[in-house]
Amino acid sequence: MYELTCVGCGPGDPDLLTIKAVDAIKKADIILCPTSKDGKTSMALSIVSKFFVNPKPEIINLIFPMVTNKQILDESWNKNSKILLDCVFSGKNTVYITIGDPHLYSTWMYMYKKIEQQHPQIKIKVIPGITSIFTFAAKANIGIGEASDKIAIIPSCYNLSHIQEIAKNCDTLAFLKDGRHFEQIIKILIKSGFPSTSKFVIGQDLDTDKEIIRKTTLGKITKDTLTTKYFSIMVVKRA
Repeated sequence: MYELTCVGCGPGDPDLLTIKAVDAIKKADIILCPTSKDGKTSMALSIVSKFFVNPKPEIINLIFPMVTNKQILDESWNKNSKILLDCVFSGKNTVYITIGDPHLYSTWMYMYKKIEQQHPQIKIKVIPGITSIFTFAAKANIGIGEASDKIAIIPSCYNLSHIQEIAKNCDTLAFLKDGRHFEQIIKILIKSGFPSTSKFVIGQDLDTDKEIIRKTTLGKITKDTLTTKYFSIMVVKRA
């Protein structure tokens, strides 16, 4: 039987990988790494590379362009799924790695759908990873959900028109990635009725030497509080 393993690599700190994840990395013959463009180092690869043993696995980068054009995306998914399948059908121990958790806004889901539809005979194993949300919560010491809190997780905010309605119906909002939109989001939250005393925490480049975490309240935010980096996270908790 052909097999494929997907490993969630967590937010950036190699020491946060699970024992199962490390074991899968050490046994891999081929590791497939998602990256946004040719020549760019895979963040997931940088997390797991300390666990390589001799002989080191073959590394294959899969390019997933960061665009919204459906045709371009479909082409990249088809191309990458073919590469992945070629590796699996070679009979080698194939591992696909992704930052965070495979089932939360990751490239893995696109690959999984292609494989499940076309080759259901492949045995797939997924090893979960710690998400940036809960790493961030631990570092900032902020509760994501308490009592009957309603929580919304919002990915890269390409469409800001939905945020106001979401904010009206939730107590905690976690915004993942793309800090370029955070200033606009703050204005929307205030407009939607979030009190100025609501807890506000923002972070960027978690588990790296450039890590930044800032805590304040919604009413005390300044431009210096915010970040415009892609690998950012922002949590706002209704007072």
